[in-house]
Amino acid sequence: MSLLAVEELTGGYGAVRVLYGLDFSVDEGEVVVILGANGAGKTTTLRAISGIVSARGRVNFAGNEIVGWRTERIAAAGIAHVPQGRGTISDLTVDENLRLGAFTRRDREVGADLERWYGVFPRLEQRRRQLAGSMSGGEQQMLAIARALMARPRLVLLDEPSLGLAPIITQELFHTLGELNREQGISMLVVEQNASLALAIAQRGYVLETGSIVASGSGADLAGNDDVRKAYLGI
Repeated sequence: MSLLAVEELTGGYGAVRVLYGLDFSVDEGEVVVILGANGAGKTTTLRAISGIVSARGRVNFAGNEIVGWRTERIAAAGIAHVPQGRGTISDLTVDENLRLGAFTRRDREVGADLERWYGVFPRLEQRRRQLAGSMSGGEQQMLAIARALMARPRLVLLDEPSLGLAPIITQELFHTLGELNREQGISMLVVEQNASLALAIAQRGYVLETGSIVASGSGADLAGNDDVRKAYLGI
């Protein structure tokens, strides 16, 4: 059974409908990417899953139907959302931001997880006492991802992780995301405009246009699809 199974998902903002009956899934240990132009509904899709915008349809996560749940309950169930623009707390230190990510936990392994993610993101360890707002965009994105992982989620939603980053930092970031999936089995649903990097780490993908899915397939199949290559890979 899929970790996340979405069926006939509709949603939007007030009277403005953005999503039109989406069907897709994410399996345990899988990276799935959603591609699409600006305004296609990618961000709204993640917000609908997280309970940030009103939605209808079915969203089954780990055996639970979560449409209508409050955002806090969805997060506590195991879905971590890294929003567009990162959302780090600028006037808290790196260490404080990471501890904030574990605020729902009641176990005694938070300290061990801190060291675990500092090992994955050594640049954060070098800046653990530094205010988050004083770091570069790439470092803040790494912090946002590590903070999400501190909650020990079963699924991480990533909204445009490359937004505003220099190309070399974007490559480093996606390399890290690929390693997190391969080596630690972390499941991810990634919304991204940098199709080539996203498809390189994804097992499967979907193409979204004006709130509807118009293509799907393995990462390799989509990367080789002529229409996808022309629209999103610049080929």
